[in-house]
Amino acid sequence: MFSLFHRKQRSTQTENSPEEQSPSQGLTAPQSAEALLAAPRRQKLLDHIWQRTALSRPQFNKLYLDPIKRYAELVQLLPASESHHHAYPGGMLDHGLEVVAYALKLRQSHLLPSGAQPETQIAQAEAWTAGIAYGALAHDLGKIGVDLHVEYADSTVWHPWHGPLSRPYRLRYRKDRQYRLHGAAAGMLICQLLNRDILDWLCTFPELWASLLYNLAGQYEHAGELGSLVMQADQASVAQALGGDPGKALTAPKHALQRKLLEGLRYLLSEELKLNQPQASDGWLTHDALWLVSKTVSDKLRAHLLSQGIDGIPEKNTAVFNVLQEHGIAQPSSDGKAIWKATVTSENGWTHSFTFLKLSPALIWEAGARPTAFSGSVIVDDTDLPTIPMGKTDTASVAPSAAGNKTGPVRSTPPPSPPDSVDLLMDLFGTPPPNLEQPADIENVELPTVDIPSPPDPSGDHFMQWFTQGVQTHRIIMNDTKALVHSVNDTLYLVTPGIFQRYGQEHPHLARIAKQENLSDWQWIQKRFEQMKLHRKQTNGLNIWTCEVTGPRKTRRLNGYLLKSHGGLMNELALNNPYLKIVTSSSIEERPRTSGNTR
Repeated sequence: MFSLFHRKQRSTQTENSPEEQSPSQGLTAPQSAEALLAAPRRQKLLDHIWQRTALSRPQFNKLYLDPIKRYAELVQLLPASESHHHAYPGGMLDHGLEVVAYALKLRQSHLLPSGAQPETQIAQAEAWTAGIAYGALAHDLGKIGVDLHVEYADSTVWHPWHGPLSRPYRLRYRKDRQYRLHGAAAGMLICQLLNRDILDWLCTFPELWASLLYNLAGQYEHAGELGSLVMQADQASVAQALGGDPGKALTAPKHALQRKLLEGLRYLLSEELKLNQPQASDGWLTHDALWLVSKTVSDKLRAHLLSQGIDGIPEKNTAVFNVLQEHGIAQPSSDGKAIWKATVTSENGWTHSFTFLKLSPALIWEAGARPTAFSGSVIVDDTDLPTIPMGKTDTASVAPSAAGNKTGPVRSTPPPSPPDSVDLLMDLFGTPPPNLEQPADIENVELPTVDIPSPPDPSGDHFMQWFTQGVQTHRIIMNDTKALVHSVNDTLYLVTPGIFQRYGQEHPHLARIAKQENLSDWQWIQKRFEQMKLHRKQTNGLNIWTCEVTGPRKTRRLNGYLLKSHGGLMNELALNNPYLKIVTSSSIEERPRTSGNTR
């Protein structure tokens, strides 16, 4: 015990020695959170995150930016993986910010907690938004505690529970790391990000608190919609990093097809497919991966699902492979495809190369029901890479010579020509709203349906009831790409004709009523809205206000109505959309006339 204290004292003295205060060859100097977050792309991500909340800047700083700064100081320039996604210095920070941004994007189309009364959902809205952000930020945090070995120049080991790195450091990946252990380690480090006040606040919402704790413990199956949103956002960020389409991960069906595919695979593996045979086999199970012969499994899976009367299964194997990858079942290879090429070698010397689908065993079996692992080896056929890309930590499937490479340093530079994806991010959830003078498409995100009590006939009053409930329940999205409502000048701005066209789409019988007055459905309801005199007029008597939308590449204009009062739909913390600015009639030399520009 005393010798332990003596060793600690000597290490402390070494830590304070002047030689260690400047980086040397092979070492990385720690940076402040401000410096780490100053990169333009990370600033854009922070802006996106802010726009997904309903907080003033001081409250945003307290609830979101301060934990993000602590996260940045903790992860520094550590990578998110060794040879999979975000495998470059700073990859962990980029991945964390992306997952938060994607998760909050998804959160906008969910009413939480599910099944609660609307007033409860409104009262808890910001708490659930913050909880989802915290779960997203910390979802991979355990990696820096269990997957990485980080040390200072004098070989003093750093652990994340020590607090932020204080001196130049170096890192390597642990050979003995266990796949998925990082998911269970995140909860151990959450207090490094969230202070006592935030934790005290979160624990006053029992359902949210339980979901967040399960998520931090890696028990996503018990984390409810919070866990589902975090996992979906994680898949989107990974897809983006690997050159895929994050939009597919954000909008893919959450349950139906994925469940059918998984149930089909589980059935085949229990009843038909042969695993770990010395020679002829349908697949091989290593300690960390399930390798299934691609054509055999695809043919049998399609036949099984069709025999069960399940439609929508692609006829071509390549399409089946893509579906499995898009739904997070098949893991991508180094080139981002679903197919892996690998060579199987058994103990008796038999060897053969196959094309495989690679799956996580945890998708198929519970921990206690997993079959015995293959005693031979499965080695990926890829001689172009410095290390064998076995997903995240597939050490058991790598031959000893290849596994030796895993102790080396991570890439010192980002992957060549990575998709910067700022434009992609802007398209998904950051671009200023387009000109909505034409009918606007509803955002391609599955929205929950809400039953709205309807009077016998459409009217201005019913339009406002529909509008109010739509905004309160987030069925009508504000301040987003293609949004029909924006917060401008401390009130609400209703884009015309888009908002009235959407009302008409949801009430098709309105077209028959409007036809009697030789009007389209949206013109009829817009006229009834104007008659209620809930909107502000310009000094020249015009009803329609023009907003200038300023984006990174172009400027557009919207036409719409400004409400006299937001009617409680904006609280005192709500922010005006920074991309929109009212253009007064006096500042417009030639304002285009539309059917909405009525007096």
